[in-house]
Amino acid sequence: MIPRTRRVWTVHPSRFAALSRSRARLAWLAVILVLLASLTALAVPPLTGTETGGDHITDVGLYERVVASMKGGDGYYVAASDAMRAGGYPLSPFVTVRLPALAVVQAALPGWASIALLLALATATAVAWATRIGVALTGIAPRAVLMLLLAASMLAFFQPAMVLFHEVWAGLLVALSLVLRRPGRALESIALALAAMLIRETAALYALVMLAFALRERARREAVGWIIALLLLAGVLVLHAQAVAGVTGPLDPASAGWTGLNGPGLFLQALLAATALQALPVAVGALLVALALIGWASWDDALGLRTFTLLIAYGAAISIFARLDNFYWALMIAPVALIGLVFLPDALADLWHRALDRRRIKVTTVVQ
Repeated sequence: MIPRTRRVWTVHPSRFAALSRSRARLAWLAVILVLLASLTALAVPPLTGTETGGDHITDVGLYERVVASMKGGDGYYVAASDAMRAGGYPLSPFVTVRLPALAVVQAALPGWASIALLLALATATAVAWATRIGVALTGIAPRAVLMLLLAASMLAFFQPAMVLFHEVWAGLLVALSLVLRRPGRALESIALALAAMLIRETAALYALVMLAFALRERARREAVGWIIALLLLAGVLVLHAQAVAGVTGPLDPASAGWTGLNGPGLFLQALLAATALQALPVAVGALLVALALIGWASWDDALGLRTFTLLIAYGAAISIFARLDNFYWALMIAPVALIGLVFLPDALADLWHRALDRRRIKVTTVVQ
């Protein structure tokens, strides 16, 4: 039997409301351990700026040069390889060269049109998430907090200076794909995910997460759709590798590799750099990110579980593979990362009541 607890911000009880007393106490221990683990962000050397400054100004400059060369008549692979050599970027393995989709589109459009498209996509994503999460909340206060959390999560995505950054477009498409997915209606979600993967192949991790859920739920048609999208990406990557091989040689510099092994501290710091939390002290920001993860884990909704799993998947990838200068990978999940905080009050309230529940079921035998 689940005791009735007064709802704080959400319409329905959290996932934690169904826990037994013993499991609720274990969950409290897990919460404490997660919060302590978040402080590992303090052990990571300070990142050298955000996506709009520091080292990544050079990345934006690289993309600007590629698009300018294409507008001047160069093909993508010639423009990209020349710009990367001039900037001292590695050209091996082939994945160091971005897929051409975004540059081709932007080379065909005036600069203002690309910015307008980015702002339109960011607005559509924000509205979709505000609408979807809003129905799970009660009253004006939690909805106001939701809007603040959305703004904090999507700070970088409304900046025109980020229009050339591949992760910004891919991250928005992933977020929009995730919120639009419905049981029995996944075509739009799959199409948006494929677009994200053709801009930044690391969006394939999102597709793999969604495929795993489709298989788990025995949604065969949806699973086939995700498999087809991944196979299309694989084919594009084969062609991309061949094209890169045609403009590079053995003397071109190679990447240092992706075995950073910087741990969860880098994941937390990367999310701080990708959101408005960058304005806070590292310890405070890292604790808020950890609490947001707990909030996502608590929301008793299919979207909540998918979002939590997606954050953990990218968190693991960043923790294991990313170098310190790869922190911009967090842009792939930043648009929705902090929204989980809106579920936190009810999650903690449910955990508190379940952990203190002293009720017993008394069985009485009636003899007739």
